[in-house]
Amino acid sequence: MPFLDDQELELLGFRYVGKNVKISDRASIYSPERISIGDNSRIDDFCVLAGEINLGRNVHIAAFNNLSAGRAKITMGDFSGLAFGCHIVAQSDDYSGETMTNPTVPAKFKQERSSPVHIGRHVILGTGTIVLPGVEIGEGVSSGAGTLFTKSVDPWSVYIGNPARKFKSRSKTLLDLEEQYLAESSPE
Repeated sequence: MPFLDDQELELLGFRYVGKNVKISDRASIYSPERISIGDNSRIDDFCVLAGEINLGRNVHIAAFNNLSAGRAKITMGDFSGLAFGCHIVAQSDDYSGETMTNPTVPAKFKQERSSPVHIGRHVILGTGTIVLPGVEIGEGVSSGAGTLFTKSVDPWSVYIGNPARKFKSRSKTLLDLEEQYLAESSPE
């Protein structure tokens, strides 16, 4: 997969781009001036990022992901990741029928829900996971494929299903591995 080089990244005009950031030349980035990306992060093919988005260090966004912040904000903590085909949305139309929907309709005829989404450190969301506006995914959470998060969830847990339900606790051993990784990758 071809990645943008440092000069191409700079020309896009991101708010901030760390060291060793890899972004596929097939990713679609809207409003890059509202996007910050930490060191060693990677965005793969056919991803769409739009709105105010803050990615920590060592974040991986696999192919076919959609991060749509709208007027709100999406934050992904250090060492978090999205498997293939996830949708993280911080803004949504009202589907009740009480208002009109879609971007072709003037705002005065619509009632959109807009609320920040926060994905904590060491979160890994499985293929096809969906996170709706206002949800906070606690540190260390993982989800099975196709999980739907409609409300905030506890840290260090594994979630599955639609809607998401806690399946079991998740090990914190990876925190020791993080400490070792950071110690080994720090300049002396």
